[in-house]
Amino acid sequence: MMYTFDFSSLWAYWPDFLTGALTTLEMTFAATVLGLCIGVAGAIARGSRHAWLRVVAGGYVELVRNTPFLIQIFFLFFGLASVGVRMPVLFAAVLAMVINVGAYTTEIVRAGIEAVHPGQIEAAESLGLSVPQVYWYVILRPALERVYPALTSQFVLMMLSSSITSQISAEELTAAANNIQSITFRSLETYIVVALLYLVLTVLLKSGFWLLGQALFPRRRLLGTPL
Repeated sequence: MMYTFDFSSLWAYWPDFLTGALTTLEMTFAATVLGLCIGVAGAIARGSRHAWLRVVAGGYVELVRNTPFLIQIFFLFFGLASVGVRMPVLFAAVLAMVINVGAYTTEIVRAGIEAVHPGQIEAAESLGLSVPQVYWYVILRPALERVYPALTSQFVLMMLSSSITSQISAEELTAAANNIQSITFRSLETYIVVALLYLVLTVLLKSGFWLLGQALFPRRRLLGTPL
């Protein structure tokens, strides 16, 4: 069967595509910032000397990493609504993204922290550095520098996974595409355009993270280590 491509009917809906793409970027930015904060806190908790902190952080990581992202979204938006906890669609979508990426970020940052040699910590303590200074200059900053490529890859994956939030009618890029194809009946052309837009967003995010890495970790730039 011959198929005739017709993208002309989609031109009128470019504002909808762009609005959806912008919403996707906004959701990703919020999830990245908050997820990184949760990941750092979770990684520190997983290495804590307090057993209850290790148990709580470990339970959170295992629960999130071993359940589907879609189920997590449905639990927050539909499940909690059954017991009277209702939240706006975008809030529920971003919250689900933050909880999900926070668990993966916890393990990535923990790997970076565990790669710091204990001798470096002992040397810092012997020089009289305070606990916050030891954590930032000797543990966290080198750890984040070491795992920065893995972190950025995880955040890009979360941007792509944000398409799942369309299942609760979050008005991001995939939801915009679903609405457009239901009006134009040009499903193939619509999803080709959306795939290209996601590709553009991915390249933009990777470029932005690369530039951020160059600014935050000049030592990697001087050593010529790729981010």
